[in-house]
Amino acid sequence: MAYTQKQIEKYNRQKYIAELEKISKNIFRMLRDEHVSSKDFVLKLAQLKKRLDERVEVHLDAAYHQQLKEYIVRLYRITCLNEEFCDTTFDDIRDAEMSNLNRLQKLKNGTSYKKDKHKSKCRNEDWG
Repeated sequence: MAYTQKQIEKYNRQKYIAELEKISKNIFRMLRDEHVSSKDFVLKLAQLKKRLDERVEVHLDAAYHQQLKEYIVRLYRITCLNEEFCDTTFDDIRDAEMSNLNRLQKLKNGTSYKKDKHKSKCRNEDWG
């Protein structure tokens, strides 16, 4: 059975987004762990970024996914591509980067919650 172009695009999109999520979780785990050195962080981030680059790049509609991708690229630039990145620099940026990741998670979760005052309006609209 041959897949349609739309099915293939959807599959590639899902895999790309899953890879972005996986990278963000790994980054958060490494930033949270005090025993991770800057060298370990750079090696792991470079490996994760390489896997992301191997995926077919897709257009991201959601603001969360766009910002997540920009965050990963920016973090890769300031860590992996920076020759002077060391343990002291890593410790300096650790808290700030965890805050940025938390802000991204809030952006993601903000779409799934509605205020209670709006829920009752939607519920009573069907009753008539």
